[in-house]
Amino acid sequence: MNNKKNTQESEDHLSILRSFHNNPEASQRELANNLDVSLGKLNYLVKELVKKGFVKIQNFKKSEKKSSYFYVITPQGISQKIKLTQSFMKRKMKEYEELKKDL
Repeated sequence: MNNKKNTQESEDHLSILRSFHNNPEASQRELANNLDVSLGKLNYLVKELVKKGFVKIQNFKKSEKKSSYFYVITPQGISQKIKLTQSFMKRKMKEYEELKKDL
């Protein structure tokens, strides 16, 4: 069961890293809606990524809303994104091969 939890967390991290790459200026609320997760869960996962050094959060310098942030994926985060993508692809290919055998 712990492996399933780790797999889900890895997929969540990959989804967040992809979202940050595609839309670094999106609010956490927008990201949560786009990823179909609760705002609380997204906030928790973002804090994990920051703590691991995969993401940095920076304020907009010229924003009228001083609470506006954007997300920067660090070099370690890019490396982690690649590893997570490779792991995801291997897992999906294995699932595909198993399904193909069943058919």
